Amino acid sequence: MLYYLAKYLDNVYDFPGAGVFNYISFRSAMTFITSLIISLIFGKNIIKKLREKQIGETVRNLGLPGQKEKEGTPTMGGIIIILSIIVPTLLFADIANIYIIVLLITTMWLGTMGFLDDYIKVFKKNKNGLAGKFKIMGQIILGIFVGVIMCCHPDVVIREKTSEHNSITIDSEINAANQAVTYYKYSSPEQSLKTTIPFLKHHQLDYGKIIPENMKNHRLWTCVIFIVIVTFIITAVSNCCNLTDGMDGLATGTSSSVGAVLAIFSWVSGNIIFADYLNIMMIPSVGELTVFIMAFVGACVGFMWYNTFPAQIFMGDTGSLTIGGIIAVYAIMIRKELLLPVLCGIFLVEGCSVIIQRVWFKITKKIYGEGRRVFLMAPLHHHYQILEGRKYTTEEGKKRSEAKIVTRFIIVSILLAFISIVTLKLR
Repeated sequence: MLYYLAKYLDNVYDFPGAGVFNYISFRSAMTFITSLIISLIFGKNIIKKLREKQIGETVRNLGLPGQKEKEGTPTMGGIIIILSIIVPTLLFADIANIYIIVLLITTMWLGTMGFLDDYIKVFKKNKNGLAGKFKIMGQIILGIFVGVIMCCHPDVVIREKTSEHNSITIDSEINAANQAVTYYKYSSPEQSLKTTIPFLKHHQLDYGKIIPENMKNHRLWTCVIFIVIVTFIITAVSNCCNLTDGMDGLATGTSSSVGAVLAIFSWVSGNIIFADYLNIMMIPSVGELTVFIMAFVGACVGFMWYNTFPAQIFMGDTGSLTIGGIIAVYAIMIRKELLLPVLCGIFLVEGCSVIIQRVWFKITKKIYGEGRRVFLMAPLHHHYQILEGRKYTTEEGKKRSEAKIVTRFIIVSILLAFISIVTLKLR
């Protein structure tokens, strides 16, 4: 709302300083700061309220060090994250932007679904929470919604650099000495289901090429396949993030670095100068997403203040499902979903470790009569927690090994973040 107020004051009254709201960089910085402040200030009050109402985590006894002490820690802390994302976005972003609208709906939809799961666990005393089929159904509905928007909405377009004879001039500028003119030649805005292939130059994946062009109802079948892929990505990333949320500060720490990289990608993709320099696909209006994702980063960093070892609050599914879904939808909208296996490498290995563990257990049970395991425990962070715990003789040392594992996972996440950024030029 402040964005529209500043725009009005600048256009009508030429109000001093109001013009700074036209810059995405300024508004992105403001959303980060505001999000961080909200999560720090209101987070403390929310934790207090949750403790008063005895809304605490029920921890399953897995025999892990320090697990018993976590019993009763306030949960549903994802409310802090959601609040810290939505409020700054409404204040500083252009909420008429279709990309912002989709992200706000994604946040509320998955946040509500995660809240229902936590509510059933805490108040109904059902450890299973919301039935898995309802979670999957909710993610499928979201996937269909996002896929249809990407396929059909008139504002979801791209512009690609083209040869001079069939291109149009989008922008031009003359230097101070009037010595040279720089032209940015891009195609007209077009609806497209193309996406970026990382590490390859001048190569893009066009989902429309999957179906033969002479096939009847080609556009319809292309959209169907695209929606299926989008739904799979959203479901996979959201659930893998949920599995990653098993140690204090792990999910928010890794998600912060992921969010920062996505901010860079959306900023350069929506800016004609950077898109031209980096020779990448230009996506009009997508730069506005930088404002949203910086609120996301601020919310994650602010939540870590209370969630680092030993955690004062857990995010619950309210937070983890929402965080994963936001990352997936964001990557799809900026055409970087194929980079997610690298950027979200921590989420990937956490999810794969669970799948490998279960599949191998079932196979060996049929062969040997008893199930065998690849990892000491899945997800993967618990495997390392047990290994690290064996190195210490005291119970306190075993407990503190959790902080060491989380720190190392975050370091790996930062490394993967830098590798992802390098793909802008390493092609």
